[in-house]
Amino acid sequence: MEKLIQSLQGVNWIDLGLEAAKIVLILVVAWIVIKIIKRSLKSVEKRMVQNRVMEGEIATDSSKRVQTLMNLTSQGVTILLWAVVILMVLTQIGVEIGPLLAGAGILGLAVGFGAQNLVKDVISGFFMILEDQIRVGDVAILNGTGGLVEKMNFRVTVLRDLSGTVHVFPNGSITTLSNMTNEWSAYVFNVGVAYKENTDQVTEVIQEVLEGLKKDETLGSSILETEIFGVDGLGDSAVTIKGRIKTIPLKQWAVGREFLRRVKLEFDARDIEIPFPHQTLYFGEASKPFELQVMEKISQKAKGVDS
Repeated sequence: MEKLIQSLQGVNWIDLGLEAAKIVLILVVAWIVIKIIKRSLKSVEKRMVQNRVMEGEIATDSSKRVQTLMNLTSQGVTILLWAVVILMVLTQIGVEIGPLLAGAGILGLAVGFGAQNLVKDVISGFFMILEDQIRVGDVAILNGTGGLVEKMNFRVTVLRDLSGTVHVFPNGSITTLSNMTNEWSAYVFNVGVAYKENTDQVTEVIQEVLEGLKKDETLGSSILETEIFGVDGLGDSAVTIKGRIKTIPLKQWAVGREFLRRVKLEFDARDIEIPFPHQTLYFGEASKPFELQVMEKISQKAKGVDS
């Protein structure tokens, strides 16, 4: 007990208090700087979106791109700043950071050899973001799995599909990537009509439906362009007319569903047949048509015959 009291008496409490105050000050300043940086990045994000919209880019598309870049920038700056703060705190408590940095370099080299997949993920993620292949808010297909991009960083990309299932893809493992909402989207339609219908008249009806859809108060602003390619196939029971509706990103499905609804109503109103699959039996030119009669026996009569 006496030795503890003597050691405490030998401590320079003033210097210790100053060191503690410096450490607290460093942490407080770092926290304030991080808050300022995040607010500044939010302000920069809004300005970048406005500038891109003024240049003719779609607002939602610009917002997704800038949001992805700003989130990754914020993460990188935060990690770097806290690393500097930790080194400053270690210096204040008397730790020699020179040997520590050298040891960290050697450790990092060793970890690098053992974490090649992690390095591959980070490098792949960096180039995906740099080349603007995909962004948060896009609908994409990664390695055959489709969904909404909910999260993206240098290491992983997270998709959520229509059923709500979350899929996590390390960026280094992504071999195929299809972005369905980059700059614009499209709904491709194939409308089948009966062989007896005049395809030119059907095409005119579809064009009228598209023109009406463009004037719709809710969905009209989402449509960029409409195209009817014409007759695309002669199927077993239908003539297929193909076309495309170009929309702003993520609106192709809503526009497509409304288009099909209106086409069905318009075809019904004009007695245009949308056929169902059927088969015709053919026995050659020499065979004559024959009548096919389906006879239904009453159960009681059948029992009488059997008896």
